[in-house]
Amino acid sequence: MALRHRAPGTGEAGPGTVPGDASVARAMRRERWIGWGAQALLVAAVLGGVAWLGQHALETLRARGVRSGFDFLGQPAGFEIGEGWLDFEAGQPFWRAFLAGLINTVRAAVPAALLAVALGTLLGVGRLASHRLVRGACTVYVEALRNVPLLVQLLMAYFALTQLLPAAADALQPLPGVWLSKSGLTVPWPVQAPDGGGWTLEWPERSTFNVSGGAALSPEYLAIVAALGLYTAAFVAEIVRAGIASVPAGQVAAARALGLAPRQELRRVVLPQALRVIVPALTGQLLSLVKNSSLAVAVGYPELVSVANTSLNATGRALEGIAIVMAVYLGLSLAISAGMNVYNARVALRGWR
Repeated sequence: MALRHRAPGTGEAGPGTVPGDASVARAMRRERWIGWGAQALLVAAVLGGVAWLGQHALETLRARGVRSGFDFLGQPAGFEIGEGWLDFEAGQPFWRAFLAGLINTVRAAVPAALLAVALGTLLGVGRLASHRLVRGACTVYVEALRNVPLLVQLLMAYFALTQLLPAAADALQPLPGVWLSKSGLTVPWPVQAPDGGGWTLEWPERSTFNVSGGAALSPEYLAIVAALGLYTAAFVAEIVRAGIASVPAGQVAAARALGLAPRQELRRVVLPQALRVIVPALTGQLLSLVKNSSLAVAVGYPELVSVANTSLNATGRALEGIAIVMAVYLGLSLAISAGMNVYNARVALRGWR
C-alpha cells in the first residue's frame, strides 16, 4: 500500500507521506514561535530593566540637586579641538564635539587596522617559513609585543617620537616631500589650485624654524596608530598562522603536484581555505583594536573618550557622557561585526578571490 503525501494547506495526501508529518510540522512551528516569543520577552525585560535603572539614577541625581539630562548637547562647549578632520571651535555645541571625537577615533582606528592586518599576515606567514632566521625574527616580534601592555607600548611610541626625533627646524626627510620631527610627520597633500581650476599637490618645505605646507600628522596621532597597529599585528599573526596550519597537508601536496610556485600555492590554495578559520577570530581583534583606541587619551589625542572627559568636567554630566561613549562604541562594534559577518559568509561559501 503506497503512502501518500499530504500537500501543505490541503486535505489530500500525496505519495511518500509518512503519517504524522503535518503534526510534526505544526509542532516545530509552534516551538519556533514559542522560542521567538521567549526571546522577545527577554529583550523587553532587559530593556525595561535598563530603562528603570536609568530613570532611578536620574531621580536620585535630581533629589540631590545634581542636574541631569542630555540638554547640554546643544550648549556651547567652551573648548577647542585642535586636531582632526572636523573643525571644532569653542563656541560650537557639545554634540559637535562628540562628533569630532568620533571622527578622530575612526581616523586613528582605520589605518591602525590596515597596518595590523597587513603586517600580521606577513608575520603569520613568516612564522611558518622554512628559513630559520625569518621564523625566529617573526616569533620574537609576536612574543615580545603581545606580552607587553598596549598602554606601555603607546607611551614608549609617544616618548620616542617626541624625545628622540630632532626639532622641526632640523626635521628628517626619509622620502622626498616627507618630513619627520618631534612635531610630527608632514606629507604632501592635494589642495585647491590658486586659479580654482582643479587640484594641485602642495609639497611641504622646511624653513628656519619649522616645516610649512602639506598635511601635518601630530606625534599623538602617529603614536596611537603605530601602537595599535603593531600591537594588534602580533595577535593577527597568530590567527593567520593557526589558519594556515589548519589547511590539510594533502591540499598543499596537491598544489605542489600541479607545479604551482610557492606564492601561487599560498594565494590560490592555502589562504582561501585558511580564511574560513582566520576571519571569525580576526573580527574579535578588530573589535578590540577599536575599543583599545580609547587609550589615546593617555597621550592627549582628542578621540571620543578624551572629548567625553573634557565635556563631563565642564558640565558635570558624567552619567550622560559615559552613556554616549558606551552607545557610540556599541554602534561601532555592531557595525564592524555586521560587515565582517557578511564577508565571513562570502568567504565560507565561495572562497577567497
